[in-house]
Amino acid sequence: MVDEPSTPPDDEPAEDAPPAPLLELRDGLTPVVDTPEGLAAVVEAFGNATGPVAIDAERASGYRYSARAYLVQLRREGAGTALVDPIPFGDLSGLQEALGDAEWILHAATQDLPCLTELGLRPATLFDTELAGRLLGYPRVGLATLVETIVGRRMRKEHSAVDWSSRPLPDPWLEYAALDVEVLLELREALGAELEETGKAGWAREEFEHLVRAAPAGPRQDPWRRTSGLHRARGRRALAAVRELWQTRDAIASQRDVTPGRIIPDAAIVEAANALPRDRATLLGLKGFRGRGAERYAHQWVGALRTARNLEDGDLPPLAARYDGPPPPRAWADRDPIAAARLTRARADLKDLADTHNLPVENLLTPDFVRRLLWEPPDPEATGVPLAEAVAEQLRVFGARSWQVALTQDLLATAIVEAKPPDPKDPGPDAETE
Repeated sequence: MVDEPSTPPDDEPAEDAPPAPLLELRDGLTPVVDTPEGLAAVVEAFGNATGPVAIDAERASGYRYSARAYLVQLRREGAGTALVDPIPFGDLSGLQEALGDAEWILHAATQDLPCLTELGLRPATLFDTELAGRLLGYPRVGLATLVETIVGRRMRKEHSAVDWSSRPLPDPWLEYAALDVEVLLELREALGAELEETGKAGWAREEFEHLVRAAPAGPRQDPWRRTSGLHRARGRRALAAVRELWQTRDAIASQRDVTPGRIIPDAAIVEAANALPRDRATLLGLKGFRGRGAERYAHQWVGALRTARNLEDGDLPPLAARYDGPPPPRAWADRDPIAAARLTRARADLKDLADTHNLPVENLLTPDFVRRLLWEPPDPEATGVPLAEAVAEQLRVFGARSWQVALTQDLLATAIVEAKPPDPKDPGPDAETE
């Protein structure tokens, strides 16, 4: 078998690609705005400018517990680029009034909108360059990759994971941040034109409107279950210990505004949960129990483990997380073979349709919507509504956009009607033959 060539990571060009010229700031680096007078000047300049506004935010992921913005970058024709330090202000609602109903241009809007909303900034309309790239079928949609592919310039990315909460911010970091918004205006024009040419501009508008209207995500159910290595926890008592240790670490991290993994890593939580030591010395003697806060907060860790040990059996968490949707697809064949056949048929047809329109299948229709619909499909005889119409209505209830419904409702209705479970006497196409 011949090995397939590896795909370069997103934002890294292929090795044989000719080097693109480096993107440089057009207007030079502007000073960081961190005074009321400086912010007032930015508000006035951006309020008097016209056209869309490119906007980005830098957080301190990996360093801080909070997801707040530590730098906000903006660019608008007629106003240039502004780098605003939001920490001295806490609220940028004056800037929101200045921008009015201008279109925002962002890259991966879902990442930045929550922290911008905290500052009183919320778009009336937006254009997401990452999402546009997905709809257009670009195989890699990181900002640097799109800029190199479409604009023909190479971006610096060496400062993407720095601690933006530190002060003062070095000039190279600020140049990196300013370049992110400087190129967005040009990128939006190119992607917008391509969306029009391919007939996907209407799809994009619906997607962007959905992003603007979407409610903030609520808290995750049982977030402690995302602990890395949780599968190594031995039994429900160990799961309870993971939960108690995770919640203790989360409270400490929140109070100190430090990312939880910098206190003790997930591996230390699982190690202690399986061992269930009763005292500080035994806990700290565990080979895998380490981290900056292992000894400093030993008393809290021992208390969390004591709580887990003393729980009644009925209060222990279940081995599997509770989920309000259908079971995992791998269990469908045993629990409902007809539903499994529906899903198999629909997945294949959706993949073909996505390939036809040159976009990822998950952007054609959210996989969770597909699973929910096909596990419990509408019954036309009970509702008196034609199946395709009932499918369309259910997809809209789930949150599918009109363009997605129009493309997929007949396909899904066909899968519901025509899919049949496999014949147990038929070994299937993948069975070995003598």
